Amino acid sequence: MRLKTILAGASALALLAAPAQADDLREAVAADLPALVELYQDLHANPELSFQEFETAKKLAARARALGFDVTEGVGKTGVVAVMKNGEGPTVMLRADMDGLPVIEQTGLPYASTRRAVPATGIETGVMHACGHDTHMAAWIGTAQLLSERRDQWSGTLVMILQPAEEIGEGALAMIEDGLYTRFPKPDYVLAFHDAAQAPAGVIAYSKGFALANVDSVDVVVPGVGGHGAYPHTAKDPIVVAASIVSRLQTLVSRELNPLEPGVVTVGSFQAGSKHNIIPDEARLQITVRSYTDEARKQLLDGIARIAKGEALAAGMPEDKLPKVTVSDPYTPATYNNPEFTDQVMAGLKTRFEGRVFEAPSVMGGEDFSQFRRADPDNVQSLIFWVGGVRPSEWAKSERGEIELPSLHSPFWAPDAPVVIATATEALTATTLDLMAKVGG
Repeated sequence: MRLKTILAGASALALLAAPAQADDLREAVAADLPALVELYQDLHANPELSFQEFETAKKLAARARALGFDVTEGVGKTGVVAVMKNGEGPTVMLRADMDGLPVIEQTGLPYASTRRAVPATGIETGVMHACGHDTHMAAWIGTAQLLSERRDQWSGTLVMILQPAEEIGEGALAMIEDGLYTRFPKPDYVLAFHDAAQAPAGVIAYSKGFALANVDSVDVVVPGVGGHGAYPHTAKDPIVVAASIVSRLQTLVSRELNPLEPGVVTVGSFQAGSKHNIIPDEARLQITVRSYTDEARKQLLDGIARIAKGEALAAGMPEDKLPKVTVSDPYTPATYNNPEFTDQVMAGLKTRFEGRVFEAPSVMGGEDFSQFRRADPDNVQSLIFWVGGVRPSEWAKSERGEIELPSLHSPFWAPDAPVVIATATEALTATTLDLMAKVGG
């Protein structure tokens, strides 16, 4: 996510010095912050991979239970659902994701992760919270505590969930398929935030409408007829066919998709052959496809299948040697922030965090937070927003061109955790109190 054009000319220090609305909520966040940072450091030092978040879930479930929530563990394998009913009113769901990444940490932090685990690949690796989910969970606990203490200020049903396996795009759907909307109160509103590695710490950014993209993973197996590299006429070269497919795929976005419709088709892996003078009998492509609308998604996926078949036929491949195209299922749907709901929430945050809330362009990254609205789009309104995590000194150096900022998923990503946690906790709590305000309260 890039905010440099939006924040051009604005000093990060000036942004963070901009006044936030002073009240008892802000003071309560400040009072709770040392304990929340201690929790964050513990979570950071002890990350767990997707669908392996057993210790994390147990630890945070116990904290939610102690705050008075009715807590259910093991929803969608390792997910947690914490419910607090407090009279009549709307149902608001707040989500945090729990999983780390198979990344060897290189931040040099005193609480850096040294954990190792085995992901689905079967190859042992280091594990790191390189996407900032540890800040998400710390703010989730902070918000739960503040809302539990302020039950006299809100009315309705609060559903707080800890979601597994966001990094592989499967956790949200797993929770829904395990009865999230049938075993527990179905939300009217769903909220979440994500730390941002390309924005100053404490800045809040949001997009209306489509905020993140559909994410599809496509595998293409291109058969051929192997042979000697010196006698290509006796073979059918799958490398040449696969190369033609790669080149032709570029026209899907540049020549077939409406220029006003965003789309991405990226070939991330091309594997074939084992020796200089051998024509292999197979080539493999791995492709990531990004889109916003269902119609654009179908157009791109259909186009990949058509091009793969067409290039093989053009090369003289027989019908029994046509490429096999496989689209991974499930896929991650596009994340949609309901525009009116987004305007409503951000109006309150712009007042509370004066000069620190900005509308940002949508991005082509993916987030399975999208599943919570997609499960019932007529009745569930959703919003995910960003909270900047770059320290002011690092942001200033980046603005001067002295350093390149690490991205999310980088082994060097270390957000300004106290600022991220404090900003997100205050924003989530204030928004929930506004949505669930007692009539006449």
